[in-house]
Amino acid sequence: MSVPSELYYTKDHEWVKVEDGKATIGITDFAQHELGDITYVELPKPETTLSKGNEVATIESVKAASDVYSPITGTVDEVNESLDASPDVINTDPYGEGWICTLKDIVADDLNTLMNAEQYEAFLKEEK
Repeated sequence: MSVPSELYYTKDHEWVKVEDGKATIGITDFAQHELGDITYVELPKPETTLSKGNEVATIESVKAASDVYSPITGTVDEVNESLDASPDVINTDPYGEGWICTLKDIVADDLNTLMNAEQYEAFLKEEK
């Protein structure tokens, strides 16, 4: 199971990467594995302001539907529209082409409440 070291993680299995004042959000390799084959992603609307913990997207799979929550506060800047045609890319590349959205105007202090890769790996071991 892949856990990239440059990302931050939530206990709900979302990840966030911050570059140049923007945050990219997605779900972890663990989450996509648990969901199974992803069949649909309901994306957020651009310019939606989200507080940390707000629902940002819904992912449907052959097993279940699951909400995705924003790991940090910000405004939706861009959504990954390619997921409309190929939602299963989250299964094959959750940390790359399977990103869900980007946020601008982020509250960087929210990152202090998230786990780094080492902490997330330890959390996953506790979950099992």
